[in-house]
Amino acid sequence: MKSVVITGASTGIGWASAKLLLDKGFAVFGSVRKEADADRLKAEFGAHFTPLIFDVTDEGAVLAAAREVRSALNGEKLAGLVNNAGISVAGPALSVSVDDFRRQMDVNVIGPIIATQAFGPLLGADQSLKGAPGRIVMISSVAGKNGNPFTSAYCASKHAVEGFSESLRRELMLFGIDVIMIAPGPVKTPIWSKGQEAVDVSRYRNSPYLPAVQKAAAFIQQLESKALPPEQIAALVFDALTLPNPKVRYHIAPDRIRYLLAAVLPKRTMDRIIAKRLGLMPPAK
Repeated sequence: MKSVVITGASTGIGWASAKLLLDKGFAVFGSVRKEADADRLKAEFGAHFTPLIFDVTDEGAVLAAAREVRSALNGEKLAGLVNNAGISVAGPALSVSVDDFRRQMDVNVIGPIIATQAFGPLLGADQSLKGAPGRIVMISSVAGKNGNPFTSAYCASKHAVEGFSESLRRELMLFGIDVIMIAPGPVKTPIWSKGQEAVDVSRYRNSPYLPAVQKAAAFIQQLESKALPPEQIAALVFDALTLPNPKVRYHIAPDRIRYLLAAVLPKRTMDRIIAKRLGLMPPAK
């Protein structure tokens, strides 16, 4: 039975990926931060699911979990690592605190680095292990290629994930370990509600950004109603782990035309479109 580690398995993409992989005959190690979530998932998923309790930013705890997985594998290689855990920090770049920016980067960028270094040997960098090399799946975002107002911290983190993944894929060719990115648009996960709680519009009551922030918050609510089901992303995770020749990057978004325009139109043109939509144009002289 092949085994996979998934970070952030308690809800959303991580939960859906764990369920699908278990249904497909994998053994799944899923990370959670709370004992209650570990107990819940164990009850929901059964004998082939093993909870790992750690915060992805806690290097010591992640390394301890890797030792636990190594022991369970009994000399076999890990088939996959899905770096999924993430958060979303929102707000005008001039107003988001440095601490919030740092937390965003710690979870979304340093977390996958810690997990990759901890579990990389089990995927095949430790060549004493038996079996075929595993794969790393990085959950990125359409924000890994674009930048939108009031999501600068999140966009910066996903740009970093994409750069890290590109370099990592080429380095790990030495061991036969592939690295695949999945870049979804809006997904129906708790990251939306948590992100919206972070965008407390009232805190910008005396800011020139207030009208634009209000429009952006309304736009996010509109996007949430059209967001992708996490099961659709889970299906791509399964493909990335099992297809003989997976793509380097899977891009999936509910509104493909909008993201296609963002990819092909000149940046200055997109700047003006977004600024006009949100009321970010400078006052006429």
